[in-house]
Amino acid sequence: MSARPGIDFPGVGCGLVIERADGHILLYRRMKAPEAGYWNIVGGKVDHMEHSAAAARREAEEETGLSIGAIDFLCVSEHMIEADGQHWVSVLYRTRDFSGTPSLTEPDKLSDFGWFSPDALPEPLSRFTRDALAHIANT
Repeated sequence: MSARPGIDFPGVGCGLVIERADGHILLYRRMKAPEAGYWNIVGGKVDHMEHSAAAARREAEEETGLSIGAIDFLCVSEHMIEADGQHWVSVLYRTRDFSGTPSLTEPDKLSDFGWFSPDALPEPLSRFTRDALAHIANT
């Protein structure tokens, strides 16, 4: 059995805050660990020899069906999720440059999605989503 990132050693992840002009954020509800049932910005694992920005764009396009343009570095989030036995270091980005209409393209991984105002976010929020939104609020 091969070693699994996030479980057998710290994994490297990425995330992308997709924000509309009106300030609403696109969130999806996770179905699998870590943090199954939590609302989350899009993202996932960074592959070997893949830049985290490229991974964030790839994951966002795979998960949403959107075309993603320019992205900007936002922050880094490290979280150890004891309940799931996972440890991730995630590089987070932000974009307002996208086209298309989001959809549920990975129903085996994500169960629901929506645009949410920062003043009316669903609960529970994943750790790296909270970190990303806190960083946005403080900038």
